Amino acid sequence: MYRIGHSFDFHPLVPDRLLILGGITIPFEKGLAGHSDADVVLHVVAESILGALGAGDLGTHFPDNDPKYKGQSSDFFVKESIKLAKEAGFVVNNIDVMVYIEKPSLKEYKPFIKSRIASLLEVDETLVNVKATTMEKKGIIGEGVGIAAEAIVLLKQK
Repeated sequence: MYRIGHSFDFHPLVPDRLLILGGITIPFEKGLAGHSDADVVLHVVAESILGALGAGDLGTHFPDNDPKYKGQSSDFFVKESIKLAKEAGFVVNNIDVMVYIEKPSLKEYKPFIKSRIASLLEVDETLVNVKATTMEKKGIIGEGVGIAAEAIVLLKQK
């Protein structure tokens, strides 16, 4: 048996925050706003798994008004989602992640993001794909207001 899950998320860029994408800190003058570390990439990874399980969303499991998640590393959300998948008898078959970002360029960081996601999901790197695209300087992403990400995951029964 297979299950597909999808997620999309957006976070605005703000000063005085680290930019963390896919568990990797990327040098940039701004970071993403959020209750946790605001890692939009790991948020969609975790939430796509929850979606495939029919288990709701990140807000259901890790509410942003709960102080225990303040500043939380998004690694935690992915690990908890994988734990739920294992408990339900599923493992990740593969995942495809798209990052919508104008700046900074992720070209040199994508291999590290891919490796980090594979490690968190406990799968081989060949089962993880990470892509990035600009919005050609249009809209809130293209104008540098924020960064979005999207993920599609396929889970398979063990």
